[in-house]
Amino acid sequence: MSHSIRKSFKSFLKLEKSLSSNSIDAYLSDLDKLYQYSASLNPTKSPLDFKLNDLQKFIHWISDIGVSASSQARIVSGIKGFYKYLLLEEYISSDPSQLLETPKTGRKLPETLSLNEIDTIISAIDLSTNEGQRNKAILETLYSCGLRVSELINLQITNLHFEMGFIKVVGKGNKERFVPIGQKAIKEIEQYSIHYRNHQNIKSGEEDFLFLNRRGSRLTRVMIFTIIKNLCQISGIKKAISPHTFRHSFATHLLEGGADLRAIQEMLGHESITTTEIYTHLDRDFLRSEIITFHPRNK
Repeated sequence: MSHSIRKSFKSFLKLEKSLSSNSIDAYLSDLDKLYQYSASLNPTKSPLDFKLNDLQKFIHWISDIGVSASSQARIVSGIKGFYKYLLLEEYISSDPSQLLETPKTGRKLPETLSLNEIDTIISAIDLSTNEGQRNKAILETLYSCGLRVSELINLQITNLHFEMGFIKVVGKGNKERFVPIGQKAIKEIEQYSIHYRNHQNIKSGEEDFLFLNRRGSRLTRVMIFTIIKNLCQISGIKKAISPHTFRHSFATHLLEGGADLRAIQEMLGHESITTTEIYTHLDRDFLRSEIITFHPRNK
C-alpha cells in the first residue's frame, strides 16, 4: 500500500470514524493482507485495480489458509470500509466491494468462465447432429440472459417477445420477470426452431416449451448438466462447470463491464442487492440498455 494512502486512510479512521487504536490497527493489518495477496499474484497490479471477482478470490484465499469465519467477516467489513474511502477520495470511480459477501463455511467460490472459455465450449458443439443447434441455443440463452436451469427448461414460446427484445421468465416462487435478450441468442433460437424443433413430433401438453428432447418432451435439469459436462470434456476445460456457471459468468461480466448493480440484480430475479436495501424497480428500457450495452455478447 502506498504510504500516502495508508496514512490518509489511518487519519480517516481516527478522525472521521472515531475508531480506537486497536480497531485501526486491525483495519490496517487486514489491508496489508489484501496488498500482500495482490503482490503475490501480480506485483504491478494494485488493489485499486481490483474488481469484485478479485476480492472474492482474496476472501476464498484467506478462508483456505485457515482464517476463522468471524475474522473473515471482519476483513470483509474492513475491505468495504477501505473501498468506500477510496471512492469518497476519488482514488477509484466505482466500488468493487459492493456485492462482496463472506463465504459460508465450506462453500467454494463459484467458478466464472471467461468469454474465451464460453466461446471454446460453444465451439465444441457438433452442429451436424440434430441436437447441436438446440444445444447452441441453450448455452447462448443461459449466458445471454443469466437464467437459472429451471427457468431455462420451462421457457415457453409464448413468453418469447423477440420484437421487443425480451423474454418472460418464471422464476422462484412463480415470480415472473422480463429479461432482455440479445440478437446472438435470438438468432440461435430461431435457427434451432427452423431447422430442428419445427420438424419434431411433440408430445401432447409440451407444445409450448421451447427446448425439447428427441422424444418431443421438455428437457430435464440433468440433461442440461450432462450437455455442459460433455462439452467441457471435449473442449478441455478443467473447471467444475454447471449451468449455474453461465448465470454467474453473466452477472460477473456485466458487473466488470460497468452495468448498474440494481439492473443486474433485477435481471437475475433477486429482489434486492442487500437485505437492508429497498428494492428498486427499474423500467424496461433502462434494463435493456444496460444488458445490451455491457454484455460481452453484444460488443
